Amino acid sequence: MVRNVASEMADLDTEDFYLLSGVEQGMRFSEWVNRGKLPDFADLTPENVDYHLDRCADRGLLERRTIQYEGYKLTFEGYDALALHTFAERGTIEGVGAPLGVGKESDVYEVASYTPFALKFHREGYTNFREVMKEREYTADREHVSWMYTARKAAEREYDALETLYPEVSVPRPVDQNRHAVVMEKLAGVELSSAKLDAEQAAGVCDLVLQEVVTAYEAGYVHADMSEYNVFVADDGVTVFDWPQAVPTEHANATEFLERDVENLLGYFTRKYPSAMPSVDAERIADAIVEGTFEHLEGTP
Repeated sequence: MVRNVASEMADLDTEDFYLLSGVEQGMRFSEWVNRGKLPDFADLTPENVDYHLDRCADRGLLERRTIQYEGYKLTFEGYDALALHTFAERGTIEGVGAPLGVGKESDVYEVASYTPFALKFHREGYTNFREVMKEREYTADREHVSWMYTARKAAEREYDALETLYPEVSVPRPVDQNRHAVVMEKLAGVELSSAKLDAEQAAGVCDLVLQEVVTAYEAGYVHADMSEYNVFVADDGVTVFDWPQAVPTEHANATEFLERDVENLLGYFTRKYPSAMPSVDAERIADAIVEGTFEHLEGTP
């Protein structure tokens, strides 16, 4: 788990962020940034570089290597600090609160602003970078990919999808994005996986989620990672979240991903509410969505 650095932000000064930004710039060219290049990258004197290297390394924002040459790279905590600093400068957030969810590919926190928001740090590549490279399309066109690039592209992809889909599709309202982080509406309700539905509600809730899948498809996107863990259920309806793997409908595998999304949804509801779900075929429903003829779960064989 990546440590929450929000409490340490007040102790960092402007030149600390110059240094962190300089290391970030150098990491575009190599995994480890040569100490001798940091004055140019960070626009600091060599003496200031030495001072701020120690400050940032002591706080776990940088990692040092001394094999072959003295080199530095950002840790995820350092990357978090840069994103938080940018959001604060923009006036997007005023403070970071309690965690809302921690997973293998993201950490989500409540943040204070004019209203409570959710801040999502993408962590793609943090635990198993090689597998991420294989599975994520946004790394396919780069021979050398860093975790920093992978996480940033995931955040960009998710934010772009949310901007396109909101408000026609029930997704979190996008607020801001920087580097590997996205600020969005804080969701009400509970994950579908934890929702306590009456059996007679199951088909109706499944239908609500499918309607959002339909509207997203009409808007040009397939979620491509749909499950009971990516849907919130509240008194006023459902919200589909977690869109970094979304693909445009013209993608060569969009229909395949759509069918998998539908199959995942139907599979969950059928397993949990076997007596309440009608007998339907995921492929038929996916075909109906593509053809623009899907209306309701009960009306599709």
